[in-house]
Amino acid sequence: MRRLRFGAFLAPHHPIGEHPMLQFRRDLALAAHLDQLGFDEFWCGEHHSTGWETIASPEMFLAAAGERTHRIRLGTGVVSLPYHHPFNVAQRIVQLDHMTGGRAIFGSGPGALPSDAHTLGIDPAVQRDRQDEALGVIRRLLAGEPRFSHESDWFTLRDAKLQLLPLQESLPMVTASTISPSGMTLAGKHGTGVISIASTSTEGLAALATQWRFAEEAAARHGNTVHRADWRVLLSWHIAPTREQARREARDGLFRWHNEYIVGTLMRPGTHAFKTPDEAVDEIAFAPNSASVIGTPDDLIEAVQRLLGLTGGFGTLIGFVHDWADPEATRRSWDLVARHVVPELNGLLASYRESREYVVTHRDSFDAAGKAVMSKILAHEGAAQALKVTRNSRLAMPGHNAPDLTRGDAQ
Repeated sequence: MRRLRFGAFLAPHHPIGEHPMLQFRRDLALAAHLDQLGFDEFWCGEHHSTGWETIASPEMFLAAAGERTHRIRLGTGVVSLPYHHPFNVAQRIVQLDHMTGGRAIFGSGPGALPSDAHTLGIDPAVQRDRQDEALGVIRRLLAGEPRFSHESDWFTLRDAKLQLLPLQESLPMVTASTISPSGMTLAGKHGTGVISIASTSTEGLAALATQWRFAEEAAARHGNTVHRADWRVLLSWHIAPTREQARREARDGLFRWHNEYIVGTLMRPGTHAFKTPDEAVDEIAFAPNSASVIGTPDDLIEAVQRLLGLTGGFGTLIGFVHDWADPEATRRSWDLVARHVVPELNGLLASYRESREYVVTHRDSFDAAGKAVMSKILAHEGAAQALKVTRNSRLAMPGHNAPDLTRGDAQ
């Protein structure tokens, strides 16, 4: 069975009120912690407004994370291509790949926040077309094609060629996908991977059942191939040893995140403010077809198995990083995922269980071996006498018991 990879997506979504410098350092510390826990990928996004989403340059942040980590791959989730000249984007990604020792993943999108596009004077109606155009140019640059020129209504290239190519022979590229088919279609057109970032909502989760078909159809039209192993799907969770503890740790932060950010700042259509933290937890994490898990490792395992069935399979599960709980509880949540969820879903514990079951069900064979050892000992008068003396000596010492011959202790 192909093993499921695991990662984290840091938008970030931080409530206003913490020192920005300390916030950046805490996020970098989380990247280092996830690296130590064995997670496969760490992503961060690009945003320029709302007060909650605070990383303006994912490349700068990931370069710093690269100095604090060793093996985890680092993805831009995402660079908003309409905001930048494609040549500069390509150069920054190449530099990031070299600075992180070949661990960069290039994720791109059209830009998620209307307030960002407004500030930059970009018509939202052209953002997806500009991403498509820029991605085509960046692919050529990263591939090291001969010098080429490109004329556009928003950027110009003349005799362009990168003077340095990525450290990786084939730098992974990923396109952001939401509820609409556009992201999947673009991934198929350019033959990239996909990161589904809307699956943390109920509507986005429901859309996953039909999403992959759009990527496959677009790939076929353009002579490309796409692979489910390159599909990354987001899920929100907070995990604790018991559901009661998970609920207690996450309820207030979830309530604030939803009311202040999702409803009060983004004013996302179809959402409403909750009256109490418990109502927020009930509707977001415990309602039917919920896109979030607040509970135990077993609850998350069950949710991921359902998600795999819903989608038909994907390559990487990405946990959405949030501040629902305090930093220590959040770290413990990721610890529990690494210790219990990852090995269970990837079958790493199956052989342990089989080994234990074999010992339990073949007890008669091991008992026979112990009796054979005892028989050999008793066949030698001197050895039997020594065993008796040893046994009596041990019984006379506090805290010691006689050897268990059925386990072969007397060998």
